[in-house]
Amino acid sequence: MSEVRLRGVSKAFGLLQAVRDVSLDIDRGELMAVLGPSGCGKTTLLRTIAGFERPDAGCVVVSGEVVAGPGRFLPPERRRIGMVFQDYALFPHLTVAGNVAFGLANRPRGEREALTRRTLELVGLQHKTERHPHELSGGERQRVALARALAPEPALVLLDEPFSSLDATLRAGLRREVELILRDAEATALLVTHDQEEALSLADRLAVMREGRIVQVGAPEEVYVRPASRWAAQFVGEVNILAGVARGTGVETELGIFDLHAPASGTVHVAVRPEQLELRADREANAEVIDREFRGHDVLYRLRHEAGRVVLVQLPSLELYEVGERVFVRPAPAAVTTLVD
Repeated sequence: MSEVRLRGVSKAFGLLQAVRDVSLDIDRGELMAVLGPSGCGKTTLLRTIAGFERPDAGCVVVSGEVVAGPGRFLPPERRRIGMVFQDYALFPHLTVAGNVAFGLANRPRGEREALTRRTLELVGLQHKTERHPHELSGGERQRVALARALAPEPALVLLDEPFSSLDATLRAGLRREVELILRDAEATALLVTHDQEEALSLADRLAVMREGRIVQVGAPEEVYVRPASRWAAQFVGEVNILAGVARGTGVETELGIFDLHAPASGTVHVAVRPEQLELRADREANAEVIDREFRGHDVLYRLRHEAGRVVLVQLPSLELYEVGERVFVRPAPAAVTTLVD
């Protein structure tokens, strides 16, 4: 059942069309991510759902109630939506408990205290209720911001680039904590991010956004393995775009023959992920290693293929190939690719 429905939502600022005819459903208890490059309109979309912007067209429905549409516009405080901002937006003069209780001012005192206590336990900060934001780490401040959003028991939690201000090590750990907190709270959540790894690892489904439009919606593995376009393939992870000739369920390329997700015929282009290729040291080498990026558990190689193109190959770091080494590159066993325009 959809907790949130967007239908034909558009928003412009003067001549800039920030959001263009967006329709999207978010199911109850689902964690959805909107993924796109900076300036694509994803934050404007989030602000329109929250009620900070009025849409020029379309409607927003939350828990069956139209909160924005022709002749109707509910202010943010009446939408049952919690917001987690990029910069936390905590009140520096209030304690942790005070920040969490801020959105509960209209509740009876006993209920307000119980919700504050329960939410702080949910985010693991029940022992820091009297601390002020400046006394907390970046990760703790983010958890306070999340607790404040969850305390009023909203229908939807919106998260606007919530990890972008944190260092890489803290970001990776905190996003897993936030996911578990949202799951434990059985919250419906929409995360906006430009970070592909973040969206792929956190979301039940993700919506890929470009120039104000949603260009693909699906499970992370579907969007990654079956990108809807060349642009989507290149934005969501590393990829090789290869020309080939399709015959039924196979396509012949300069790197070899790949299986196809769906039958096709004629001249096509396919998206081949670096992990869908393999290397071997061979006297019949067809490529040369020109660069390698060691990532610990795996290595990304850049090869100069004999056909003249640069090819990306990702392999486990169990066996390393040196820059300048001649290798044979070919499709990995069972590699299945998809057509892109």
